[in-house]
Amino acid sequence: MHVIDHEPRVVVLGCGRWGRKCHGYFINKTPGLHLHGIAARDPEKVAAAAAEVGCRGYVGFDSVLADPEVDAVVLATPNFSHADQAVAALRAGKHVLSEKVVCLTTADFDRMAEAAAESDRSLTVFQNRRLDGDFRTVQALIAAGELGDVRWVEMAWQGFGIWGGWRGEATKGGGKIYDLGPHLVDQILQLFPEPVSTVYCRMHHDVSERDVESEALLILCFASGRTAVVDVSSLAAIQKPRFYVRGTKGTFQKFGLDPQEAAMMAGKIETAVESEALYGTLKNAQEERRVPTLPGCWLDFFANWRDALCGRTEPLVKLPEARRVVQVLEAAHRSGREGRVIAL
Repeated sequence: MHVIDHEPRVVVLGCGRWGRKCHGYFINKTPGLHLHGIAARDPEKVAAAAAEVGCRGYVGFDSVLADPEVDAVVLATPNFSHADQAVAALRAGKHVLSEKVVCLTTADFDRMAEAAAESDRSLTVFQNRRLDGDFRTVQALIAAGELGDVRWVEMAWQGFGIWGGWRGEATKGGGKIYDLGPHLVDQILQLFPEPVSTVYCRMHHDVSERDVESEALLILCFASGRTAVVDVSSLAAIQKPRFYVRGTKGTFQKFGLDPQEAAMMAGKIETAVESEALYGTLKNAQEERRVPTLPGCWLDFFANWRDALCGRTEPLVKLPEARRVVQVLEAAHRSGREGRVIAL
């Protein structure tokens, strides 16, 4: 891979809330990364976003690709656009960090990976939820043998109300499965690296003014016999546990969401400390106890990306891992449409 021998100059494509408040914010806070610019089609939005995050504004993606000073781009754009934008950027000699979901089909993913190989540039995916404190806590409990052989995992991420904008349009890659599903499926595949044998998805479309799913339940069966369940909802006024993990030695349950997103939106990521009231519960044959949540750190993702761009380490999210997520999500949508189990 082409290695950058100076401070990487990065442009964020997308002036929306996530492009500004997340990617622009964290790049500015990461020593050794330079927020070179932010880009979109609307000149007024570009000017406002550039002033907010303190960088140059680019009107149109082509102007970013034509600038030889730009080393890398972040795709903070609607899901359906990632594949074409990534291929164009890679062919223009730019490294690419794509928001999840990285693309909507494995065919598109393979096209993106091929462009990365041909251009000798890196392609990776923003799976920041690998660095959530609650997920790190689950990983630590499993590594310590506290749960024994984990056979069943349920992950839920739910809310009340259908999203607006492009996230409420199926043709643009909207909906809970493609927005929150990539986080949960990626976490599951990190816990269970063995092959997925089948995928089943039950979808509801209960809100008539939007064509995206209002409910989705995914069941992943693994070659090892393990099972994982993903439950995402727009009709959940009462939340289920975020994690429910069952093993041969014990069960772990935890409610609540990692506090980093709220702290980031307030511009104070250092205040992201979880309340003790949200600590999870571990129960085995001998005892039941509360488990303090390990601290999360999304900044670690950007530090890793910086080091990967400069040839000092491997990217946190590798292409085969990213492809597995896309494959499962694509199978989930197919299962939901056809009403049957999909064998991988």
